[in-house]
Amino acid sequence: MGKHVVVGAGQVGAHLAAKLIAHGHEVVVVTRSGSGPDGATKVAADVADRARLTDVARGADVLYNCVNPKYHRWLTDWPPMAASFLAAAEASGAVYVMLGNLYPYGPVTAPMTEDLPLSSPNPKFRVRAQMWANALAAHEAGRIRATEIRGSDYYGPGASDQSYLGHRFIVPLKAGKPIVSPWPADVPHSWTYLPDVADTMITAGADERAWGRPWHVPTAEPLTFRQMAARMAAMSGSPEPRLRVLPWPLVRAAGLFSPMLGELRHVRYQFTAPFVLDSSAFQRTFGAAPTPVDAALKATLDG
Repeated sequence: MGKHVVVGAGQVGAHLAAKLIAHGHEVVVVTRSGSGPDGATKVAADVADRARLTDVARGADVLYNCVNPKYHRWLTDWPPMAASFLAAAEASGAVYVMLGNLYPYGPVTAPMTEDLPLSSPNPKFRVRAQMWANALAAHEAGRIRATEIRGSDYYGPGASDQSYLGHRFIVPLKAGKPIVSPWPADVPHSWTYLPDVADTMITAGADERAWGRPWHVPTAEPLTFRQMAARMAAMSGSPEPRLRVLPWPLVRAAGLFSPMLGELRHVRYQFTAPFVLDSSAFQRTFGAAPTPVDAALKATLDG
């Protein structure tokens, strides 16, 4: 069994580390605070400290980037961390598996595939696009082996407080209270299940067919907020869900006082028109499939 270094212990990193431990691997989890699941070696480190990260990654088979600064700090926080990851991957020889996202594609009018250009004009999303461009250039130069894994909005056990299908959605649903959302309730949207993200990253780190290109996490057919709420309500025995959409001017006004709400203007396009992820390339290449939605929703409710 190999040595796997998981940087970040949030909603993806925690699932990833737990699965790797269950598979019998040596797992090192790196966070600023030194937290992590039982069974892992826990290391406190500043990810932007390339010497420190390089030392931690020494002897690793795979290095996973699961960190995610707050949106309003992407421009300042990502570049030094990204450079640190590249240096550690090159020095250690570990396969570098990046956890990416769909933001760099920008607004779309058709299902997203991995060959779409990363054409978003948003400066924060350009940072993410540049991270992948730099990693791919290093891969093609033979300095590292790299891949990037991209999913849509996450849900599942352990989802963060920012998850649109997390506690702020589930708690009022179970209580029969209105679910308040800044987004329309009836627009089809792709939802990616957290354990599927972890499985995809593990496969990508171990299989050389994954290296040198991005991949989309196996993701089920798109469903609207209302459809997801109805399924969860039926499973939990809750009343018919009531969705209340906040007027957008009110959301914009609240964003003047909350950095997180202020960032919503950058992703509004993802929820006002169909936002569909095509994951057929990964599914076909690696024989994978998304967790069935009802099974994933049950685990989400139980978690």
